[in-house]
Amino acid sequence: MPDLHFTSATATPQERAAVDAVLEDAPGDGRRDECRHMLLPVLHSINDRIGWISPGALNYAGERLDVAPAEAYGVATFYALFSTTPRAPRVVHVCDDIACMVAGTPSQIDAKDAEIARSPCLGLCDRAPAALLIEAGDSPKARQIAPVDAALANGVPAQPHVGGAPLGLLRRVGRVDPESLDAYRASGGYAALARALDMGAERVIAEVTASKLFGRGGAAFPTGRKMEAVARAPARPHYVICNADESEPGTFKDRVLMEHDPFALVEAITIAAYAAGCERGFIYVRGEYPLAAARLENAIAQAREHGQLGDDVMGRGMRFDVELRRGAGAYICGEETALFNSIEGKRGEPRNKPPFPVEAGLFGKPTLINNVETLANLPSIVLDGAAEYAKIGTPESTGTRLFCVSGAISRAGVYEVAHGTTLGELVEMAGGVPAPHCLRAILLGGAAGCMLGPDALSLPLSQEAARAASATLGSGVAMLFDERVDIAAILRRIARFFRDESCGQCVPCRVGTVRQEEALERGDLILLDEIGRVMRDASICGLGQTAANVIASARSNLEIWSS
Repeated sequence: MPDLHFTSATATPQERAAVDAVLEDAPGDGRRDECRHMLLPVLHSINDRIGWISPGALNYAGERLDVAPAEAYGVATFYALFSTTPRAPRVVHVCDDIACMVAGTPSQIDAKDAEIARSPCLGLCDRAPAALLIEAGDSPKARQIAPVDAALANGVPAQPHVGGAPLGLLRRVGRVDPESLDAYRASGGYAALARALDMGAERVIAEVTASKLFGRGGAAFPTGRKMEAVARAPARPHYVICNADESEPGTFKDRVLMEHDPFALVEAITIAAYAAGCERGFIYVRGEYPLAAARLENAIAQAREHGQLGDDVMGRGMRFDVELRRGAGAYICGEETALFNSIEGKRGEPRNKPPFPVEAGLFGKPTLINNVETLANLPSIVLDGAAEYAKIGTPESTGTRLFCVSGAISRAGVYEVAHGTTLGELVEMAGGVPAPHCLRAILLGGAAGCMLGPDALSLPLSQEAARAASATLGSGVAMLFDERVDIAAILRRIARFFRDESCGQCVPCRVGTVRQEEALERGDLILLDEIGRVMRDASICGLGQTAANVIASARSNLEIWSS
């Protein structure tokens, strides 16, 4: 029993109802170790219905979950989409990150009774500038708006632009109804899961390992090795998590997959669960993606109803179910151990490693975690075999890769290309820089990636080539800037992003990101180098370790400042 000290603030009937609605069907009997993980859904429910989280609501949530109010307050104040002070029921989150900054975010929004909040990247860079309108109430609503105008009159068009060849991961986008299980099955859906169940778990792992599939995020860890490590871990239960907290500025490929092919993700995570021996899974989707969350909820419900999830998956004796969890506006939760803490109802702060997630991940148990694009590759590997999969790409970087092309480009969108395609070919595929302007710089891999000059167009897009060029493919960002863009202003915005998003847990990152922004403003290049080295060598997680990458690469490749 924790030492609980509640204030005299009490919850209103509406706040109590918001908490009770979530906990009605929650598992467990009220014990702290069983219910704490419901804290984030409970806070979402309060914030969605009331518009903010009052001290009385926090007290009631703490009482129901047996969580000390100070801890509940610490969690509520960690996430940008929550408010612990009164605010208007309607809030417009206006993106002022790099893509929207270049596209021209409206300086004034006619939002009538709504409150305006500036936001980091909303993952709508292909239609920048963008905004997210959230309306609290008994029937809360959230609407992505892009391109946003001063009157908030526009909305997201039905279909994103996708391109490239060969189309594999994107083949259903715009062609198959994302809300119909029947349509998904008619397009070949669930053939891969049936095939996997026929093959057996060990052979599935063997095929994934032989395919050389690696994670489509920053770490690029071999997927088969991770899967095998979890499968062999003696501790039980095992968990599988889809990291759908796509928050890297300039990245929107996972959003497109989740919004337009959600059943494929549910099938893919089920295959991963089968191979690694997991009975329970989570899809952790970023809070700024309301359409993706709604379509995934629908896909999970239909899959459960038709026996693709549950106690007897496809009548083959496999027990597995998956739960959707919404993030609440914290870039750091894209880091795998921070994500575990978030699901467990704690502040989304990274853990020290080792132990690694395959040994002690979610709830301290062996956990397989991959992002959306990585999992999306599993069905084709299972159906076509590792050898066929490895025919695409390069010997070391097999298969295709999704790139989010935005900025100064004729046809912004998500492009699927074989590894080894050059950066110039990708740019040409997307129509190039609109005339009469010329290419000034390319942000490759995201805010934690690198800034390249036009001479990098010959760079093959593979892990090995990027590594040899001291670059990274990162989260698949390819954001172009023409000669009109103030690159120094872009770097300052990236520095501010890392300062804002640092969780503050470790000193090198907490202090370093602040000092980096200050040094950048002053043009203190020597100090920038020193700060960058300290953050890279001493930060706990990838946020601090990569926070200086773009600035350092811009200095090397663009000659912005003379030493």
